[in-house]
Amino acid sequence: MKNSRFKLSTMIIFYVLLVVLFSLLITDLLITENTSDTIRNQLEEKALIVSRTVAESQVVQEELQDPADNQVIQDYAMSIQEASDVMFVVVMNMEGIRQSHPNPDLLGKQFVGGDEKRVLDGEEYISISEGTLGQSVRAFTPIMADNGEQVGAVSVGISLNAVEAALQSSHRNILIGSLIGALVGVLGAFLLARYIKRSLFGLEPVAIARIHEERNRMLHSVREGIIAVDADARITLVNKSARNIFQKAGIQEEDPIGLPISEYIPQSMLERVLRTGKAELDEEQTINGSSIIVNRVPLIVNDEVVGAISTFRDKTEVNQLAEQLTGVRLYAESLRAQSHEFKNKLHVMLGMVELESFEEVKSYMKRLVDHQVHEADIITNKMKDPVLAGFMIGKLSYAREQNIRLSVNCETVIPASLDESVTHELVTVIGNLIDNAIESLDGREEKRINLVLSYVDELLEIEVSDTGGGIEAQQQTEIFQKGMSTKGEDRGYGLHLVQASVESLEGSVELESETGKGTTFRVIIPYESEVEQA
Repeated sequence: MKNSRFKLSTMIIFYVLLVVLFSLLITDLLITENTSDTIRNQLEEKALIVSRTVAESQVVQEELQDPADNQVIQDYAMSIQEASDVMFVVVMNMEGIRQSHPNPDLLGKQFVGGDEKRVLDGEEYISISEGTLGQSVRAFTPIMADNGEQVGAVSVGISLNAVEAALQSSHRNILIGSLIGALVGVLGAFLLARYIKRSLFGLEPVAIARIHEERNRMLHSVREGIIAVDADARITLVNKSARNIFQKAGIQEEDPIGLPISEYIPQSMLERVLRTGKAELDEEQTINGSSIIVNRVPLIVNDEVVGAISTFRDKTEVNQLAEQLTGVRLYAESLRAQSHEFKNKLHVMLGMVELESFEEVKSYMKRLVDHQVHEADIITNKMKDPVLAGFMIGKLSYAREQNIRLSVNCETVIPASLDESVTHELVTVIGNLIDNAIESLDGREEKRINLVLSYVDELLEIEVSDTGGGIEAQQQTEIFQKGMSTKGEDRGYGLHLVQASVESLEGSVELESETGKGTTFRVIIPYESEVEQA
């Protein structure tokens, strides 16, 4: 997004001024044209009224019928001219000879202009022509005697300069009004810009757009699902992760924005948060059979609840995190076992040294090194994943510490997994199966565990068998349930985690057990290796 060079106040003032000026310009053009027509019509009407007044004068009519003293018509016409403020009032007889004129020297002479012929034929009209006094708007009216006979005509003229002066005066007033309107518009725009900017915390439009875009990107990029509602419990936000979780739960609404939350998710509990204003944290909720871990928090502005927001994650992901932590615990236990075994062997060698049995020390160390090297070579040569190999070496040490014979047989080379998360799941599966086998050997004379691994046709098979007491038939169908254990309370999580990990890998687990003879777990999972991908 490119930054704008102009501030919000500048843009508002500019656009408001532009709109005001454009509106005033159009108004000016329309009013000027209308005013021009009005003024012209008014002046023409004025000239026509004056001409009619003169034409209906008994003095004028009588003097034209029986001319005795032309000065009578001249005096009367001049008085009307001054009273009406027109350019001229000219009375003429039927031959077009002037009986009155502003210039006394032109009395008795022919009317000038050439537009008087129609009035001498009895027609009343308006014309524009140029005479001895210049261009003018002229009103012509015939003078009729009492017997209906035309005895002359009168022409009243108004200078075109006067018309233009009236138009310019009107236009000047319009311009003054337009400028005042523009100034008021600029002042209003400035005040509006200040008010808007103050309402937006002083942010410019570009900054607001950038913050909005960043907010959307952040909300849609987080792994947690987020859904927000306003004070009316209508949805204002559903991020991408939330929509994915809802789709898994069978909610397929394409655009839930604006919908009531009760219509979209009937059991969201956000309406309760809006009422109480109290947060609800780390609660488990089921939506169409899918379990999620939810946090619900009210949005409070100025001590008023203006909305609520809910963040949540699929409980399956939470379980996977717990399983990974279990894998880390198994790593730590393996390292502790190796450390403890090594310390015991150091004590043995220290005792021999104190007894000065140097040959025995030498022989013991040789056997120890050969055994360790042989054992490590078998593991590392067959298991190409260093994490899994190190884990198995630790388990071997832990088994020896418990006086248990743990044998590891890789019928094929076990390549490293293409996906690191699969390795963590394998650690969870193998570790819990071996731990369960070790616990089953408690009190048994023969303490032996066999681990067999094979990789064929993109399938990894894991078989763990022991010589323990076995599992009774009625318990075999319940052994994978969470919390189910024959060893006391707060137990029964290991095999449950095994089954959960196998299911997440889309594999299968089988159990064979005979009371008093031992138990065998067989796991088969799809396995994509780095070698195949390469």
